[in-house]
Amino acid sequence: MEKPAEQDPRVYFAAERTFLAWIRTGLGLMGVGFAVSRFGLFLRELSASASHLPARTTGLSLWSGVMLVGLGVIVTLSAVVRHVQLVRELNSGTWRAGRVSTDAVILGLLLAALGIAMALYLTLVH
Repeated sequence: MEKPAEQDPRVYFAAERTFLAWIRTGLGLMGVGFAVSRFGLFLRELSASASHLPARTTGLSLWSGVMLVGLGVIVTLSAVVRHVQLVRELNSGTWRAGRVSTDAVILGLLLAALGIAMALYLTLVH
């Protein structure tokens, strides 16, 4: 007789791999956000040293970077909460297969909106 999914250790291992993938995604977002934020500073310094004039800045890279770092923190915290919920559901036997990952859908929509906004910015600002 086959064990229920809640008693199969492979289910817990899969949950842990998913959790670690979300942690990696959060860290990646934070790293990219930090790089975006610092890249604006690099461009300002490069412009100021080349022209010996104060650099004109919109501050967009700083705020874009901060927003990406914040999104990374939210993704990481959400991953922790979701993983704890999932393990509790598996332990209590209330886990249901086939649910849509709302966290993944929300993150995908946010990143798509951010990509569209960045593409518009790059095409409209010369």
